[in-house]
Amino acid sequence: MELALTPFIALAGGGLVCAVTAIIVAFARPDAPGNAMLAAILSAGFAGFTAITIATEGVFPVILNHTANLWGVQVWWDLLFSLGIAFVLILPRARAQGMNLPLWMMLVLATASIGLLAMCARLFWLEAAARKP
Repeated sequence: MELALTPFIALAGGGLVCAVTAIIVAFARPDAPGNAMLAAILSAGFAGFTAITIATEGVFPVILNHTANLWGVQVWWDLLFSLGIAFVLILPRARAQGMNLPLWMMLVLATASIGLLAMCARLFWLEAAARKP
């Protein structure tokens, strides 16, 4: 099987590079606070990319991508597990900041990473505000 360099491969590779960089930076700076602006920009940017994708290709390909074969289902489950773990891990911090958890849960369930990033942005902003004298 030959793998041709396409814009989709470039987008996937770029996402991988960004994710690995973020994980390494977070590992190297364990005491660094979350960055509300970065989380908000990522949420907005991913929402925009998602809107373009839906406008261009529709919603139905998501179902096809994740039900066509075992790899599709595996990727779907991986996304669900990652989303669930991330939500559970930030829940205590969000609760401590008095965030409206049922509302955030509905947003995260409806939009996945877009809502989770927005939730992180709000959480990081509230935590930063609480640290100020």
